[in-house]
Amino acid sequence: MNIGYMGQSKHSAAVAVKSKFCNNSLQICYNGQMMRLLLKIHNRLPKPVRKGVFQALSLSRRAMTLGVRIFAINAQGQVLLVRHTYVSGWHLPGGCVERGETSQETAKKELFEETGLNPTSAMILLHIYKNPSHSRYDHVALFKCMVEPSGHVFLPNEEIAEIGFFNPTQLPDDTTASTRSRVLEVTKKNFENEIW
Repeated sequence: MNIGYMGQSKHSAAVAVKSKFCNNSLQICYNGQMMRLLLKIHNRLPKPVRKGVFQALSLSRRAMTLGVRIFAINAQGQVLLVRHTYVSGWHLPGGCVERGETSQETAKKELFEETGLNPTSAMILLHIYKNPSHSRYDHVALFKCMVEPSGHVFLPNEEIAEIGFFNPTQLPDDTTASTRSRVLEVTKKNFENEIW
């Protein structure tokens, strides 16, 4: 699946800063060095200022944004979750689709970047959600895959503080509401909800 530019020139879509809000905090979606720089700036801002500043930047363009989340499970049926350094709660791994990437490429890349794990099965698209908590133009593609963590040692970094495998019926108390909803939908194979 490729991202469309919704009537914008490729140049204006490329320069638009894309962001994703989770629990009133910001997950910046950009490329390499720019993302790290923006993340450092974001982390130094007072919490009340964070949302407004970056939301204004991200909504200054009308480009459609697309993110991915990955429902990765191990052989025991446990789901892989990540805890970010800049936003509270446990989340499914994921990130924003960048220009020139397919959503499947992004899912594989984000899974590895956030956890150090590669999928051991096909990356299967389960559902696409609208994410109005970010903007009326944002969507999230949910993928599913298998992972094998044997021998893998995760090292915390600037973006991810911790990863863990959890029984889908016994998620950590501070798992986000949207993550809980997605885990329930995948385990029950019921994708009636269109909103992230």
